Amino acid sequence: MFNPEFLATDNNEDQDGNALIQYLQEQSPDVLQRVAKSASNDIQDIIRHNVQGLLGMLPGEQFDVKVTSSRDHFANLLASAMMTGYFLRQMEQRKELEESFLADQAMSVNEEDLNL
Repeated sequence: MFNPEFLATDNNEDQDGNALIQYLQEQSPDVLQRVAKSASNDIQDIIRHNVQGLLGMLPGEQFDVKVTSSRDHFANLLASAMMTGYFLRQMEQRKELEESFLADQAMSVNEEDLNL
């Protein structure tokens, strides 16, 4: 699940141009954990697969995998994953609404069937 330590920094680089990282650093770990848990398992799997595809998918037990990136590039990857998550959640909600609507239509009764 979400690891809030990924936002920690070992150096004091100037981060003026990175508003996303600054915003996330201002959030409490509880808030970030709650947001991460609110996504369904399907959405989490899609985002995990997407990020792994971008970073590479060498198995950790057979390779000593290390990925390096600048903060800006990492922030872009994070923003992309967040937007993907929002989009997937909207599509999931739309699917749920359509299924609910179709179920309601199937259970509705026609006035002709009532024989009043």
